[in-house]
Amino acid sequence: MVTMTIKLLINKLYRQNINFALYYKRHNKVLAMDSNQELFPAASIIKIPLLLAWNHLERQGALHRSEICDLDGEPQVFGAGFAWQMAGRKLPFQDVLLMMIATSDNLCANLIIQHIGLERAARVIKEDLGLKNTILQRKLMDYEARSRGLDNWISPQDCIKFYRLFEELTDPEKAWIEPMLLANQDDALLKRNIPRDSLDFYHKTGSVNGVLHDWGYTRDCQLFLLTSGIKDEPAVFELFGQIGELLITGQN
Repeated sequence: MVTMTIKLLINKLYRQNINFALYYKRHNKVLAMDSNQELFPAASIIKIPLLLAWNHLERQGALHRSEICDLDGEPQVFGAGFAWQMAGRKLPFQDVLLMMIATSDNLCANLIIQHIGLERAARVIKEDLGLKNTILQRKLMDYEARSRGLDNWISPQDCIKFYRLFEELTDPEKAWIEPMLLANQDDALLKRNIPRDSLDFYHKTGSVNGVLHDWGYTRDCQLFLLTSGIKDEPAVFELFGQIGELLITGQN
């Protein structure tokens, strides 16, 4: 049952005149699921299915995170992350995956896409992981591909499926994958109003102009908020903070 507090938060989202999807589950009970949009620009949330695709292929023996990656193996792109600045240019793919998630490094994401192969990664995401509405069509910061109409997209329904895929990880897989989400350096969205180091929130954020996303979970709850078409970014940042403070901590 949706509580009055959650209803008030959802009403605030509607009043912003943005596209949004809010999902909240606590102790195996879905308490909120509201959306006015079916597809969202992926921004860096696309890095979650990329991580899951890597793990799926590693299960099959097709990849291994101990392989060495050359950071100069892709054109250097900037934005989030700092791999392009590092003096050491060769490191294990596990560290590349870590930076892709924890610092949302775009160069690292492109190196992962290159190593898997764009078409193979897209096929694994859709066919093997069952994420039918997750669309991977280009590398990060590839403006030329975007100008040709190629882009990356996510859906609220697939973001819900992410949780099942994480729950199905084996214990050894969780042992190397979950710390990456826990190390996410972006606390400006759902963790905005939560005291630092007060709880473990395994999450991934994403942002581009007019788009803010945060997908994550604790041991007690699952929560994501996807937003696009934002015109008043400070107001939406504040809403993320209010929603995270109340729902992650269970004050609703």
